[in-house]
Amino acid sequence: MQFGYFTLSDNRYPNNPRQAEDFIKDIYAEALYAEKIGLNSAWIGEHHFNLLGVNASPLAILAQLAGATTRLRLAPAVTLLPVHHPLHVAEEWATLDLLSGGRVDFAAGRGYDRKEYEPFQASFEDSAELFAEGLEIVWRAWTEPGKWSHKGKFYEFKDVEIRPRPAQKPLRPYVACFSRPSMELAARHDWNVIYAPFAAAMVYGSLGDAVRVYKETCESAHKRLMRRAMCSYFVHIASTPAEEQYGKEALVRYFQDALIAAFPSSSGEKVPPTYKYFVDIVNILRDMRPEKLTDKSILCGTPQHIVDTLKQVEKAGIAEVILYFNYGQKPHAEVKAQMDRFMREVAPHFDTRDVMIAAA
Repeated sequence: MQFGYFTLSDNRYPNNPRQAEDFIKDIYAEALYAEKIGLNSAWIGEHHFNLLGVNASPLAILAQLAGATTRLRLAPAVTLLPVHHPLHVAEEWATLDLLSGGRVDFAAGRGYDRKEYEPFQASFEDSAELFAEGLEIVWRAWTEPGKWSHKGKFYEFKDVEIRPRPAQKPLRPYVACFSRPSMELAARHDWNVIYAPFAAAMVYGSLGDAVRVYKETCESAHKRLMRRAMCSYFVHIASTPAEEQYGKEALVRYFQDALIAAFPSSSGEKVPPTYKYFVDIVNILRDMRPEKLTDKSILCGTPQHIVDTLKQVEKAGIAEVILYFNYGQKPHAEVKAQMDRFMREVAPHFDTRDVMIAAA
């Protein structure tokens, strides 16, 4: 099992002194540090209009990283596909994959914040259908052998051909799966999946059950083994109960100050049917306290506790865990120290190619 760096650039906190511009520079430095210490990948989130997060362009940061690194996998976490034209998305990410030597892990999702849709004049109510049609177009743009046409509900064009082509053949997408329909879409098209463990537990019962259902759906859809399954985790390594409490309090602050306001139903708005499950998530997060946090949402505690939890994640069939170190206004120096400690005290307990490269 491999490990990566992950951030959503959360910066929406009351009386927050940290400027968005400074945080973007910190994120870039942390992603550079990820390669230095042997992490496999950098997953950079997309958010708009200074709402939950402050990074609107994962592509820009990852393109800069591509020129400054040699082996780091480069991934959006995730591309908010319904607010972009899929042909443009296909062109941009194919170009980055080519110039980086095939190091892109392209991931897409439909987000959850109506306020990120409306200024782009994208339909929040139709987000599920927009996303499904858009990702099919991206996939065809990378795999069709010549010119091709499309006529769907939202997009129509004739005789297009996307150049350059990705270096990877194919560049297989990851689908962010907060709901069963997203997972089924990935399985049906033979695409990869990435889970949030707390959402997987709500929808399926556990992360292990989520992977099992994905595997079974893949086998039923096209008689093949499942593709790659990944998950994200908040992480805070602690040596004392006080340090553990700090890590959990930072996550509750993230949930209640930065995240809830971006979720459907948080302000009593009408929720599209495809987002009904978010109502349950919001209700849980509103009442969240540090003592209620479990391994279904956060890796927090001693290195051995985190190793034991990740062994179960590995056993469930997860190929890579991307780690959210910089949530909850943690200072940049502390984030780097946490990253370093993870690679020294946790990662060596797992068989990863990248850890061995870093050690060499």
